Amino acid sequence: QMLVSNLDHLNLRVRNFEETVHWYNKIFAFNLVEQGIQDGMPWGVIRCNDAMLCIYEAQDLFLPSKLEMKKKGLHCLAHFGLRITDKESWENIITTEGLPLLYDGVIQWPHSLAWYINDPTGWEIEVVYWENDTISF
Repeated sequence: QMLVSNLDHLNLRVRNFEETVHWYNKIFAFNLVEQGIQDGMPWGVIRCNDAMLCIYEAQDLFLPSKLEMKKKGLHCLAHFGLRITDKESWENIITTEGLPLLYDGVIQWPHSLAWYINDPTGWEIEVVYWENDTISF
């Protein structure tokens, strides 16, 4: 039986390629590791350790809200999660970069903490800190 060891990457359309690359680098230390042009628009892969995002520019991209999608009986990507291991450094980034937190701030789950933010395009990101850096349920 084939077992998956990790999620390899997430593929996202973004409104502005350069702004997105810069933001993910500044906030999460992602680096641009591959890039090109497809259908006249820039694309690339950004990476931080084993986490990778493949991003494609789509300047006229419209992201309807989760509520709008639910009302229409449609599903959308609610959010994706990025795991951190240094809570204090993350909290410092939130403060120094003035990141607006969704859902009234940090949420305490049974075994983890989560902060929800939006990237420049509007994709929702859950930033997860597991107690003792251990995934447990």
